[in-house]
Amino acid sequence: MAEALANQLGNGKVKAFSAGTHPLGVISFDTRAALGEKGITLAGHWSKGLQDVPVSDMDVVVEMGFGVKCRLPADFKGQLIKWQIPDPFSLGLEYFRDVRDLIESEVRRLLANLEVRDSKLENGNSKTNAGSTNVEGG
Repeated sequence: MAEALANQLGNGKVKAFSAGTHPLGVISFDTRAALGEKGITLAGHWSKGLQDVPVSDMDVVVEMGFGVKCRLPADFKGQLIKWQIPDPFSLGLEYFRDVRDLIESEVRRLLANLEVRDSKLENGNSKTNAGSTNVEGG
């Protein structure tokens, strides 16, 4: 859900990937339904592991939470952010909706923070590497 929400809400300014430490192998019906209610299709998306995405090249990695530890490559130079997002697997569509809304709120906050960092860079006020790539590992 995070990848699809970040890519939609990022309006082409970010390239988000979603990958898990223990991917299910399929995207659940409830995930598709919850995002479909927001007009987001998951065509072209698939269940991925961290080895399937370019973690070393990312500016930001988000650890979704609740005991999930994201092993980052030794050459990762970006920022690790930790959220506390519950895993909605097998808890029904209503719970997926709640988790979707929580993820959307966190994604909006992250995108706003990245935009602030980008504007500081454009104004020469910061030497921080602005985030333009995002992954959610969990």
